Formats: sequence, C-alpha cells, structure tokens
Amino acid sequence: MCEQVAGEGDHFIADLAVSRAYLNRDQYFPGWVFVILRRHAEELYDLTAGERAALIEDVTDMARALAAVYRPVKLNYELLGNQVPHIHWHLVPRLAGDPDPRWPVWRVPHDPAPLPPGPLRDRLEMVRRALAAPR
Repeated sequence: MCEQVAGEGDHFIADLAVSRAYLNRDQYFPGWVFVILRRHAEELYDLTAGERAALIEDVTDMARALAAVYRPVKLNYELLGNQVPHIHWHLVPRLAGDPDPRWPVWRVPHDPAPLPPGPLRDRLEMVRRALAAPR
C-alpha cells in the first residue's frame, strides 16, 4: 500500500476486496473511516472497470456497517486527493447533534479527538461486527 495513505495499525478495521479500512485517528465525528485502495492509483479512471466496481462495493459495505453502528442522519462520502494523491474515501457518519451538518467536515473547526485505547478497541470491534453481519 502507498505509504502516503497507509493507515495506522492500531486503527485498522478490515481488509476488503481491493481496499483496507481504517478508523480515522480524529474521532471528533464518531465513526469517521478511511477506505483506502490497496494499489496505488490517483484517479478513478486509472482503475479497471472491475476494480472500480469492487471499490464501490467496499465503500458500500463499509457504509452499511457504519449506518448499522451509528444510525447517522446522513453519511458523507468524500473522494478528494488534493492533499494525498491516492484513491481513498472518507466515510463520515453525520449524527444528530452534529455541530454544523450543512457543511463538509473540513469546514467545522475542532480540536482533534483521538480515542484512548479502550474506547478505540470498542469502536473498532463494533464496526468489525457490523461489517461481518449478514446483509
């Protein structure tokens, strides 16, 4: 996996078909996850049709798991690449009580909110269980 987007091992959720999922270190928005393409590519058109389809299935599976765990009002999907030129999705559950649900998370000023080890393990396990649950 490209070093620019290799997630942190203690935040690893799962290996998916063509990607890996990691919990963002900053959990100010609970459940913020990265779905990172395992091979290096910068644009969707760099992927084969099969890779694109598999990646969208990976994103969809993770979104379904996050929806089951967090019951968000809305789930945001971001695929940018402006700062890190590697295909990686940000999936962000937007919950009731969100400080500013009208805007992308980038526009909401906040201090980073890392989780202590125990709550981090609990959050990872909840998402892993939901990901493994039958559809």
